[in-house]
Amino acid sequence: MHIVGLDHVQFTLPVGGEDAADRFYIDVLGFEAEEKPPVLAARGGRWYRSGRVRFHLGSDTAFRPAKRAHPAFVIQDLSALVARLAAEGIGVEWDENIPGVAHCYVSDPFGNRLELVAST
Repeated sequence: MHIVGLDHVQFTLPVGGEDAADRFYIDVLGFEAEEKPPVLAARGGRWYRSGRVRFHLGSDTAFRPAKRAHPAFVIQDLSALVARLAAEGIGVEWDENIPGVAHCYVSDPFGNRLELVAST
């Protein structure tokens, strides 16, 4: 037995944060919305997809942002995305601790940490 893939990663958002999540994850990062089954949609939250990458946000009444834990999204044109983030007033924190890897961190509207890694 061995792990053969990763289906999705789930973080949380505060109750009622779906519109802000859509503005960030769809309009800025370029994800597409993925329809949730009705029984799960009733719980709130959002599902997103970009190609084979899937990312879920579950609605949580006791929401606390993930400040250290994070997904690392591989970005085809990282400089273009960083420019788009800057145009939206969203700053990034560059990390030069891994030689040869261009990557930075950004927070979503709720304070969840995301890593953005340049594709090679």
